[in-house]
Amino acid sequence: MIKNLLLLLLLGFGLQAAAFQSDTSAYQIQRLKINGLLAERSERFGQYDQSLDARTGIFGFQTKRDIKNSNEILRQIVLNDNNIFKELKILMDYKDQEVKEVINTANTTNSRIGAYMLSIKKLQDQNQFLKKEAQQAEKGKTFYVYVIIFLVLALGGTAFVLLKKMKKI
Repeated sequence: MIKNLLLLLLLGFGLQAAAFQSDTSAYQIQRLKINGLLAERSERFGQYDQSLDARTGIFGFQTKRDIKNSNEILRQIVLNDNNIFKELKILMDYKDQEVKEVINTANTTNSRIGAYMLSIKKLQDQNQFLKKEAQQAEKGKTFYVYVIIFLVLALGGTAFVLLKKMKKI
């Protein structure tokens, strides 16, 4: 019985520590339900202590009815403890579900980030390839411009020489 009480106290402190974290509404409602059951358990323990002190028999002894009353209160405490454990299981399931959701969200986010990084790398490679092609095209244009200028000069020089010869004749 003392072990159960210590366990519940530790769980109560653990639940208080969890209260500082951001809770979902279902988790919060479940936590409040458990806190209510713990408060009810505390109240019943007070009743149990009072029932143990009740001595309605002759010469201040406990009667069977006193003992039955104490046992009934103790039975109610045990039933309440069972409810607390069931509700704690539900609460832990909520918490496990939240952890799974966080893990799934993290995995999804990581896969999306990986896909974005792959797309960015692809686009950077394509950009570099297009820059190289543009530079080669620019070099090709420059070469053709030089060839055209050379041909124009050669044609102009030939025309000039031919005009000079025709003037001499």
